[in-house]
Amino acid sequence: MSASIPGTMAPRQLLTDRLMLGLALLVALVLGMPSLKPLFATLYPGLDRPLYEAESFVRLTLDHMALVGLSSLAAVLLGGGAGIAVTRPWGREFRGLLETVATMGQTFPPVAVLALAVPVMGFGPEPALIALTLYALLPVVENTLAGLDGVSPAVLDSARGLGMGPLEMLFRVELPLAAPVILAGVRTAVIINVGTAAIASTVGAKTLGLPIIVGLNGSNQAYVIQGALIVAALAVVIDAGFDRLARWLARWSQ
Repeated sequence: MSASIPGTMAPRQLLTDRLMLGLALLVALVLGMPSLKPLFATLYPGLDRPLYEAESFVRLTLDHMALVGLSSLAAVLLGGGAGIAVTRPWGREFRGLLETVATMGQTFPPVAVLALAVPVMGFGPEPALIALTLYALLPVVENTLAGLDGVSPAVLDSARGLGMGPLEMLFRVELPLAAPVILAGVRTAVIINVGTAAIASTVGAKTLGLPIIVGLNGSNQAYVIQGALIVAALAVVIDAGFDRLARWLARWSQ
């Protein structure tokens, strides 16, 4: 009878693990898309170019992930920091303003932000970074406020009784207890950005939206499917990764 190493997965678990399956599918699509050219040629016999080959799918995926990562990080830093600030006694009067700004960022269409930013910043990833950051602010802000508001006053009183100061209470008590709720907001923001980042290709940013947009403009459904498949697989991987992180964080916070 063989003993399993702690922290490792049995082969059967690997075959049923959503994160591992998603990663395998993503890698297979990104690296193996050129080998699917005969399949797309068969499905769409009227197309002269059934496979998008203007850019490498590996490069497009890496650029897409970089744009999503940077915009999501900016949203977490701005939204999380602002959420913490307005729950402090000295910042509570600005809470309504923050919630209004975050809601406006979510409801303002990213395409409109791109249209306004391009004349100022030019074509490229910069206007897309601004649009995605604004679009991801609301879930981060809302969940930061909900998580910190949900910390029991009795727990805070106990922390004060132990002699903790405001900063020590924030980092040792409030944030650990609020972390699962905050992470849920970050998860929502990142997943939203994975899909929304595809429109960044309309302003010259290289993302997985490039084959989708080229396909739509040229009535090439094969290109649209190729880009959409990889975007969907990337979303599944990120969502599964956050799911695993949330389970670990729930155990840690307890």
